[in-house]
Amino acid sequence: MVGQGVVRECLLNPRVESVLSIGRSASGQQHEKLRQLMHRDFFDFSAIATELSGFDACFFCLGVSSAGMTEVDYRRITYDLTLAAAETLVKRNPGMTFVYVSGAGTDSSERGRIMWARVKGKTENALLRLPFRAAYMFRPGVIVPLDGVRSKTKLYRMAYALAGPLLRSLYPRFPKYATTTKQVGRAMIRVAEDGFPKSVLESSDINQL
Repeated sequence: MVGQGVVRECLLNPRVESVLSIGRSASGQQHEKLRQLMHRDFFDFSAIATELSGFDACFFCLGVSSAGMTEVDYRRITYDLTLAAAETLVKRNPGMTFVYVSGAGTDSSERGRIMWARVKGKTENALLRLPFRAAYMFRPGVIVPLDGVRSKTKLYRMAYALAGPLLRSLYPRFPKYATTTKQVGRAMIRVAEDGFPKSVLESSDINQL
C-alpha cells in the first residue's frame, strides 16, 4: 500500500526523472518514467545487480505484519531481506539516499519486550551503519490510503473500507499519529532531495515535509 502511494508521487513529481520498481509480479501501472523489474528471490539480488546502478535514492517500502509469526521468521523477512537489498545497492550506489519504511514504536535499543519493535530497531540500526550518502527511517503510525491506493492484504482492505471515512476526517487533527500515502511519498522525495536534520522521522516529521 505504501509502495503504491510512493510510486504514484514519484511519477507525478517533475523532478523525478525515472523510477525503477522491483517486485515479484507486475503492478499493472504504465508510465513513460516507470520501468518494472520482476525478481523472485528478494534474499539474493545478484541476478539483477547490474540493473541496480546509477540511482540517487531507494524508497524501501516492503514489509509484513508480525501477527502469527515467530521472531525467527519475522526477522528473516524484515531484517535479512532488507539488508540483502541495501548491501547490494550501497556497493553500486555509494552516493544513494536510502529511505526505509519502519513503524511507530520501533525499538532502537533492540532489547525491548515487543518482538516486532526489536527486529525493526535492529534493521534500522544496521541500515544507518551502511555507507550510504544518507539513510532515513520513516516511522509512520496510522497511514490513510488516498488516490485509489489499496492494500494487498485482505484484512487491511476490510479495515480501511470500514474505517476509511473516519480516518480521513481524523488525520488532519492528529498529525503526530497519522499520515497518508500521499504525504509519505512526498516526504520521501523531499528528504532524498534536501535531506533532513534527523535520521529517524515520526509521523509529525513526515507531515511537516
